[in-house]
Amino acid sequence: MYPIPKSTDHLLTEAEKENLYIKLIEQLNKDFNFANEPIDIPLSTAPNELKIQLHEKVYRLIQYKFAEYLNLLYIIDVSESEVKKLVGSDISELAEQVAFLILKREWQKVWFRNKI
Repeated sequence: MYPIPKSTDHLLTEAEKENLYIKLIEQLNKDFNFANEPIDIPLSTAPNELKIQLHEKVYRLIQYKFAEYLNLLYIIDVSESEVKKLVGSDISELAEQVAFLILKREWQKVWFRNKI
């Protein structure tokens, strides 16, 4: 059964526990490159650093390249209804929430590919 993550930290801990953390980074790099918004996260990146890098990238996209941000969400296949549920009063907080949605979707792809 697919474990639905409750938070970014929970998701990253689960990915490490399942030995799929590197595959998660590879999936992120692949989809960001596919969207022409490379993030280039080294495979040796610690989970806390990954969380920070992803948040910063999403923040910059929302702030300066909104059309590219929407394209990225489309390519990764982040649920539109989940994005609409987010409260966007603070861009930094919104970027953190979107980064979690991105991680959740990427984790789902990696998990299913390796478990089924």
